[in-house]
Amino acid sequence: MTTQSNTPADSYRDPHGAAQTLFTEPVLVVNQKAKLIELTNEYKVMDQHGREIGSVAEVGQSALKKILRFVSSLDQYMTHRLEIRDASGQPQLLLTRPAKIFKSRVIVTRPDGSQVGEIVQQNMIGKINFAMIVGDQKVGAIKAENWRAWNFAIVDHTDTEVARITKTWEGLAKTMFTTADNYVLQIHHQLPEPLRSLVVATALTVDTALKQDSRGLG
Repeated sequence: MTTQSNTPADSYRDPHGAAQTLFTEPVLVVNQKAKLIELTNEYKVMDQHGREIGSVAEVGQSALKKILRFVSSLDQYMTHRLEIRDASGQPQLLLTRPAKIFKSRVIVTRPDGSQVGEIVQQNMIGKINFAMIVGDQKVGAIKAENWRAWNFAIVDHTDTEVARITKTWEGLAKTMFTTADNYVLQIHHQLPEPLRSLVVATALTVDTALKQDSRGLG
C-alpha cells in the first residue's frame, strides 16, 4: 500500500530529507529523446542517480512549422518556445528564442510571465559565447571551449567558473548513462537567483535554443 507524500511534485527527498529539484541538484543529466526525424525537441532531465526530476519540451508548434522543419533547413529563422517542467509536468521556466538572422537571443520567463533574463549570443566568429543578462546587467556567461566535445564553461559576472557542461563526468554510473545523447551540467556550488535559473535554462536548452542553426533535410 502506498501513501501520498506532502513533498512538492517537482521534488524527491534524499536519505537526509533534503528536497531534490531542478534548482537544487548539483548535477543534472540531460537526455535528448532519440527521434528518426526531429520535429519536436524533447529532453528528460535526471539527477546523477538516474531519477527523472524534470523535462524540456518544445511547445506551440503548428502543423505547418513541423512540415517546414521536415522539408527544409529553416529552423534558425523560426521562433522556438520551450518549457522546462518539473517531475510532475508543471512548467517552471519558459524559453523563447525569436527567429534569428545572425545572433541568437533567448528570453527566459517564469510561468506567470515575469521575465528572469535573457541569454544573448555575443559573437559569430571563433568559440561562441553567450551572455546572461538581467535588466541591463551581465550576470554571467556560457563559453564554448570545444563545441564538438560539448565542453562549456559557465561563469558569473566576475568571470569565475560556477558550472560546467560536458559529455562525461566521472561520478556517473557508466551502466546508467551510456547513450551518446546524454550530457551533464555540474554546478560547483549553490547559486543565487536569478543566476541559478539562467544557468539551468542555458544548460537544459543549449542544443535547441542556442546551438541549433539548422536541422532537417535541406
